[in-house]
Amino acid sequence: MDLDAFAETAPGSLVKINGTDPRRGAWAHMAFVPDPLPVESPNLTGPTYRAVADARAALAALDSTARRLPNPRLFRRPSLRAEAQSTSALEGTYAPLAEVLTADEERPQSVDMREVLNYVVMAENAFGWVEQGRPLTVNMLEHLQQILVQQTKAEGPSSGKLRDHQVVVGQRGDAQPGDFPVHAARFVPSPPGLDLQANLRDLLGWMADRETGQHIDPVVAAALAHYQFETLHPFHDGNGRIGRMLIVIHLFEQGTLLEPTLTVSPWFEAHRSEYYDYLFAVSTEAAWDPYVRFFAQGLEASAKRTHDRMLTLVGIQSEMKEKVRKSKLRADTAHNLVDFAVSNISFTVRAVEKGLQLSYGRANSLVGQLVELGVIAPLGTQSGGTRRFYAPEVYNVLVGEETGR
Repeated sequence: MDLDAFAETAPGSLVKINGTDPRRGAWAHMAFVPDPLPVESPNLTGPTYRAVADARAALAALDSTARRLPNPRLFRRPSLRAEAQSTSALEGTYAPLAEVLTADEERPQSVDMREVLNYVVMAENAFGWVEQGRPLTVNMLEHLQQILVQQTKAEGPSSGKLRDHQVVVGQRGDAQPGDFPVHAARFVPSPPGLDLQANLRDLLGWMADRETGQHIDPVVAAALAHYQFETLHPFHDGNGRIGRMLIVIHLFEQGTLLEPTLTVSPWFEAHRSEYYDYLFAVSTEAAWDPYVRFFAQGLEASAKRTHDRMLTLVGIQSEMKEKVRKSKLRADTAHNLVDFAVSNISFTVRAVEKGLQLSYGRANSLVGQLVELGVIAPLGTQSGGTRRFYAPEVYNVLVGEETGR
């Protein structure tokens, strides 16, 4: 890490660290420990305030639409699958969105797909805890991290725990082949230990503090909290994905969003280099204003994109139900299957049986009837002969989003 890049205005301290490389021997360097987050908003310029206001307006429009829907939760899982694909791609685990949308969570076709789908399970757990009114704690984040890395290459003795070793982030452009990793790194986050645990606990307390919400705009607070989490880098793996999920959790917990359908990672993935540059510039020179403006622009674009998707899916849902109404099917149960198909993207007859609490025979018959109507379609047959189905129009909307980035 280039220590000369850190100005006197840096919002933290450089602390001494040392260790031994098995091949190169002993090394010594510095790590960056951020100061606690402020109780007042950092000084922001007019353009940044306008960007924050635009983000708030876009989030309000998304929230207003969700509040008018009979069941906005139907759109949570499609959003989570899209978010899982993008947030994993940002961290180097790529799977095509088309495959992520239709993958079987119980039998993913690869370790990479397992890693992507673990994000969905992790986020559903986190949202459920918030809905129960449970506060975010260090133990809760540890549990989420364990879910994220379960049965993946990153799973190991440190899974489900705050890291117990020094890590580095990225690589400097001028790094030399013989440099120690810590010297070649672009950024060296806090050393492990009790201070890291205390700083993470302080961050979670800051996020939950209602006083913060009275003095700092929710968009600005989400930006500050995201910076702090990424800079602490508390886990050996999964910090980026957990940190971006916490953006949505924060807005959800503070009441800015009724339903956590917001997908933020597609925008940050499309602006990957700028994203990392702005985070780094806060650490080196307290460049809060450009970072907050960038973050607000990302939230605005993400909220508009999520809003457009929600409205499109609502329209498709209505069209699918209209086909059912014009048929001879018993409307209530068939409409329930339409809702199920919108929410689950791809599914088996057994899943319909369980989700709609029908007998297997009734579920199988209902699926067949909606296939005949053209509302849903066969997706294929898995090994073992299990058939999967999906709603093509729902699928096409989500896949079309990826190609339209």
